[in-house]
Amino acid sequence: MTVSNASAVTAENTADHLDRQTRLTLAVLVLGGIAAILDTTVVTIALHDLVIDLQTTVTTVQWVTTAYLLALTAVIPAVGWAEARLGGKRLWVAALTTFLVGSTLCALAWNPVSLIAFRVLQGLGAGVLMTLMMTLAMRAVRGKAMARVTAAMSLPMAVGPIVGPVLGGTLLDWAGWRWIFLINLPLCLAGIVAALRVLPDDAPTRDTARPTLDAVGLGLLAPGLALTVYGLSRCGDSGAPGGDGLTAVLVAAGLGLVAIFVGWALRRGDAALIRVALFARRSVGSASVMMFLVGMTLYGSMFLLPLYWQQARGESALGAAILLMPQGVGSLLSRVLVARLVERFGAPIVSCASFLLAAVATAPFAFADTTTSTWWLGAVLFVRGLGLGAVMVPIISSAYVGLEPTHVAHASMQTRALQQLGGAFGVAIGAVLLQALAGHGLIGGFHTAFWVFTALAVLASLASFALPAREKAPAR
Repeated sequence: MTVSNASAVTAENTADHLDRQTRLTLAVLVLGGIAAILDTTVVTIALHDLVIDLQTTVTTVQWVTTAYLLALTAVIPAVGWAEARLGGKRLWVAALTTFLVGSTLCALAWNPVSLIAFRVLQGLGAGVLMTLMMTLAMRAVRGKAMARVTAAMSLPMAVGPIVGPVLGGTLLDWAGWRWIFLINLPLCLAGIVAALRVLPDDAPTRDTARPTLDAVGLGLLAPGLALTVYGLSRCGDSGAPGGDGLTAVLVAAGLGLVAIFVGWALRRGDAALIRVALFARRSVGSASVMMFLVGMTLYGSMFLLPLYWQQARGESALGAAILLMPQGVGSLLSRVLVARLVERFGAPIVSCASFLLAAVATAPFAFADTTTSTWWLGAVLFVRGLGLGAVMVPIISSAYVGLEPTHVAHASMQTRALQQLGGAFGVAIGAVLLQALAGHGLIGGFHTAFWVFTALAVLASLASFALPAREKAPAR
């Protein structure tokens, strides 16, 4: 290696080095994010116990998850405005406090209605946390080592599927369902104390221009997203009041409001609630499309796999959670390694390979029957986790390429909202397929559904090449 090349490498490594304050900031953000994501995976395992203890029906208790998802989705568009008005640190602490209060009230709920209402409060806090986490992280690192930072920020999403179901099953067996909410209290308190001590004070000063809230845009986009997600969540529910007709009306109304918002935002420009024009940038536009596909493949499979183990294989809730652990372990492992792969090969290649790996590891479930070895399927799930765990890092890191600091929050909101919508579509596809194919036998319905999600993963692998290619280092 020549002296000039050695100097270039040294300079590049120095540029990618993160100082102690930045590393502490990232650790605090991960700590706060774990509470929100862990709660999502823990609660799903407790629905059966909630039906019995609260003396209600499955249709009613489904609102415990649906209301949380609706609140989480509806609050996303307002995060950018709130962060500009309050500052990132204040908003982060406020969101953690909201989640803490919501968790406490959920543990004290006395009937299904009160629990659903308190879950809305939880969802509002979680929506802010999950959106603001990436914004503050990208601002802290100032464009350095984005792939590695993205991998660190997505750590809660890798840990949640591993720890959440098993923790939920254990708490249900030993302490009761109220403890699945009380477990959030120490995490939130630790996150609040750490944020107050570590996060930099970025509150706007008197001289800082404070944006006004685009009330019209919020009135269009928030209910548009909520109606769309709610309509999609009804797909496949044969007992839903109004049947398929009302579901179609809800989805059409939601998408119509979103379309009207797009026209409104284009006229408002930078004064709009979110900057729709950012979709025209290759980095944001391609990453948003890919996040939609990630949501479909990830959440759709998260809906199908527990049902497969419980309905087709007769496993208990805790047994299904344990059998799904290899996928979470693979996801966690891949997030440790994927950042360096993105830096070496570029986002498009890593994203394409990750989706193909997920597709190859989904196909065996389209052949599995009630006698297929659980050891074989566990190995397949581990490989599937490697693929799905790696897809987020190249996509999210690509979304911020070349963005000005003022656009980071908007890019974070837009990609997060598209992921939530994709997740709702994925769950709806899985539910509709299982219901439509019920006459062909339970196993046959699962086989077709897994083939569809295999095809979606292949489609996403091809779409990966729309992501920005790896930038070459400038000549020194």
